Amino acid sequence: MSNGRLNRWRVLIGVALVALLPGCADNGSMNGIGASIFSDAPIFAGDPMPDAGPVADGTLAAVEAPVVHTAAQTTFGMPADAPPGFAPAEGPRAVAETDGPYLLDTGDRLRIFVYGQPNLSRSYTVDHDGTITVPLIGSVAARGNTIKDLAGSIRSRLGTEYVRDPQVTVDVIQNRPFFILGEVKTAGQYPYVSGMTIETAIAIAGGHSERASMRSYRITRRNNGFVEQIEAPGDYVLLPGDTVFVHERFF
Repeated sequence: MSNGRLNRWRVLIGVALVALLPGCADNGSMNGIGASIFSDAPIFAGDPMPDAGPVADGTLAAVEAPVVHTAAQTTFGMPADAPPGFAPAEGPRAVAETDGPYLLDTGDRLRIFVYGQPNLSRSYTVDHDGTITVPLIGSVAARGNTIKDLAGSIRSRLGTEYVRDPQVTVDVIQNRPFFILGEVKTAGQYPYVSGMTIETAIAIAGGHSERASMRSYRITRRNNGFVEQIEAPGDYVLLPGDTVFVHERFF
C-alpha cells in the first residue's frame, strides 16, 4: 500500500475513534486517563486534576483544580453586610448582661430618703447628664452607679459638712423606659419591666403589624458611652434604655 493511502486510512481511523469516545465514556468502558476524566468522582479544591498529558520531557503534568470560594456564611442574626458595631446575640451574652447589679442612667426615677431630713427626702430623676441634683450638695453623678454606690456618695458629701452621720437609702421607683420602633401596632416609649424580652416588648406595643418579620430583631444599646447594635431572637432579654426595631418582611 502506498504511503498516501496509508495516511488516509490513519486519518479515517482517528476520526472514528474520536466519534466513539463519548459513547465509551457513558458506558464506563474507558480506562486510564480517559476514565479519570469522565469519572463521576468529585474533585475538591486543592486536589490534583487528572493527568493533562505529556510535556516536553515526556512526563505527565498534573493540573491543580482552582480553589472555589463560596458565598460568605452567616450566623443567626449576623448578615454578611453587617455594619460596624453590629453584633449577633448569643445565649450566654443575653444572660451575662442581666446578671450584674442594676446600673443607673438617664430616665431612672429614684426615691432618696435621708433619715431626719425631710427636705432632702424626695424623688429624683436622673437627667441627660447622668446626674441628680440634691439640696445642699448639688449635682451628684448617678450614671453607671448602683443604688448602693449612689447612697454612699450622698452620705459622704452630706456628712462632710452638712449632716452628722447621715443615714441614706436609695430605691428605684421606676426604671428608665425602653423604646420600640418599626413593624409594631403602637410604636413608642414604654416603662421597662424587669426581665422583659423582645417578645414581651412587642406585646406591650400591641403586637406585630401585618408586615412584620419574626426572624430576628435589632436592638440598639448604649454601653459605657458607646452605642452598639445587636441582632437578636425574640427571647433575648432587654435592658432599660434599649431601643428595639422590628424589621419588615420582604415576602
